[in-house]
Amino acid sequence: MVQILTLEDDAATASEIALELGAHGMTVTTCGEGPQGLALALQGGFDLITLDRMLPGLDGLSLVKRLRDAGQNTPVLMISALSDVDERVKGLRAGGDDYLTKPFDLAELTARVEVLLRRHNSPPATQLTVGDLTLDLIARQASRAGQPLSLMAKEFQLLVFLMRNVNQILPKRLLLEGVWNLHFDPSTNLIEVHIGRLRKKIDLPGMTPLIQTLRGSGYRLTQPSDHDQG
Repeated sequence: MVQILTLEDDAATASEIALELGAHGMTVTTCGEGPQGLALALQGGFDLITLDRMLPGLDGLSLVKRLRDAGQNTPVLMISALSDVDERVKGLRAGGDDYLTKPFDLAELTARVEVLLRRHNSPPATQLTVGDLTLDLIARQASRAGQPLSLMAKEFQLLVFLMRNVNQILPKRLLLEGVWNLHFDPSTNLIEVHIGRLRKKIDLPGMTPLIQTLRGSGYRLTQPSDHDQG
């Protein structure tokens, strides 16, 4: 079972995180003090750490720096009310793997946790396959049912992100960060346009649709069942 360490000094937020991740089959240990949290993290045994930026006794930036200096490579999702780009950059440069700002949607928290776990636990693959959709990262080529797909650079990057997180609901903000490296919402239809273009090239008439839009939640690339492919 996945073991999560949640370092959060707000008891209500810690409880919400524990309940949400617990509902997805994860075991969550919570701690509200910086020094104690560091000690727990250094003991190891956790698959991922959610880390509040403003912890009493030892702030999140200092804590993650100490973890990395000690050779601890457990993925860390930093959580903070500080949403400025400079603050996000500080958190990532200190050793955080991802950064989520408060207030946040619990579904997005879960999505980010699952993406980090998958990224950390999966060895790098040079070829991705979802049903009859294949993608070669070295040759930078994609095909479906044996037919080559002509993809623009960002369409290719978006497809890589979707395929690496197959069956996972990916919020718009997570796609903006993962594909465009934008840590803010530019309030444009950037995602919608690229998803639409990608869908036209991948989900051709007569084929099982792979890209789903979940209104209010995000997007998902689905692994078709044997029945669907038949």
